[in-house]
Amino acid sequence: MARLLQDPSKLHPSEWYTVNHMQCASTESQKSRSECMIAESWRLVDEIEKATQKTQSDVNKKLEQRREEIKFWKQELDNKLEQIVHETEILLTFKNRLERALEGCKELLAIAQKCLLYRQRRVGIDLVHDEVEQELVKEAEVVQRIIDLLGRTLEQTNEQIRRNRSAKYNLEMDLKDKFTALTIDDYCASLTNNTPYIIYAENAMKLEGNFVTPEDWIEFSNINVEKADKQRNNSLALKALIDNTLSQAAKDMHKQYEKVNTAFRNRAREVKEAKHELETLLAMVMDETASQEKNIAALKKAIAEMEGPVKVAQTRLEARNHRPSVELCYDTVHSSLMSEVQEITKNIQRQVGIMQEENLLKDALAQAQRELQGLSRRQLSLEEEIKVKENTLYIDEVLCMQMRASMCISNY
Repeated sequence: MARLLQDPSKLHPSEWYTVNHMQCASTESQKSRSECMIAESWRLVDEIEKATQKTQSDVNKKLEQRREEIKFWKQELDNKLEQIVHETEILLTFKNRLERALEGCKELLAIAQKCLLYRQRRVGIDLVHDEVEQELVKEAEVVQRIIDLLGRTLEQTNEQIRRNRSAKYNLEMDLKDKFTALTIDDYCASLTNNTPYIIYAENAMKLEGNFVTPEDWIEFSNINVEKADKQRNNSLALKALIDNTLSQAAKDMHKQYEKVNTAFRNRAREVKEAKHELETLLAMVMDETASQEKNIAALKKAIAEMEGPVKVAQTRLEARNHRPSVELCYDTVHSSLMSEVQEITKNIQRQVGIMQEENLLKDALAQAQRELQGLSRRQLSLEEEIKVKENTLYIDEVLCMQMRASMCISNY
């Protein structure tokens, strides 16, 4: 019985109390640690949540700032694009002006060259390198110089249009990228923690692709803007140059045009005066020819009238020289006949002498006929010279001046 009460396998009550106390103490300790862990977890969760919210808020602010920055540059690019498009359209109208001016100048040059060719048809003494020809040559040189200048200016304009379009292309590409970036950032800004279909993107953290720095990003758009500004300013300067070139070209051509027309008018007046003088001389020659023809007819008549009495008188003398013997008497009849023959002969010789004294004819009828031939040659020469003048006037007034009346000189 005593051994049963003292069985060594049984614990002492004090040990039981000790174990229970230890269990309580351990449980309380575990509970305390658990409560601390829970409190720390809630604190950590709260801290992480606040940090996450703060980070997300910062990201949202930066995203909004980025969106505003993109909008700013997009607006800048839009403005520059509108300006460069506007300047290019205006420059295209200036290009059309240059092309019309070139065509107009080529027509003016063709007219000047045609006038020079027409005036090669002048003949005789009128085929002279006169003031008209000198001014026409100058006009052709002036117009050719302007054609060369306009051609170079047109090439410069085409190059500027190409550069404008290059700047426009860069702006459009930049704007396209800005639009895409803004669309993406707008989408990102719309996302919240409760947005459906948001996912984990395992590879999102990898910096793949050609990332640039914000400074490079700004510099890229800034370069496009500066290039557009530069080409716009170049376009403005070129427009002023084209205006000045066209204006000065019109002034130079109009000035030379007036010089040529003045030379034509002066030359036409000179030719008309020469023609009038020749016509006056021709009228004088024709009058003198008519007078000489009358003179020759009068001489022939006078000589013919003298031949009858001479023949009668000489025939009578010849017949009376055959009187026989003593009848061959130098009587008053014979004496009168001798005097008649001498008187008629003397009158004929006196008529010829009068012609010689006046130095008009050397030998009456023969000289008069030679003078008539000379007058005829003079008449033909004058008529030919008048035709030369008429041909010159036709070329200058009809062919050239009427063609030049169609010339139109403007600033285009």
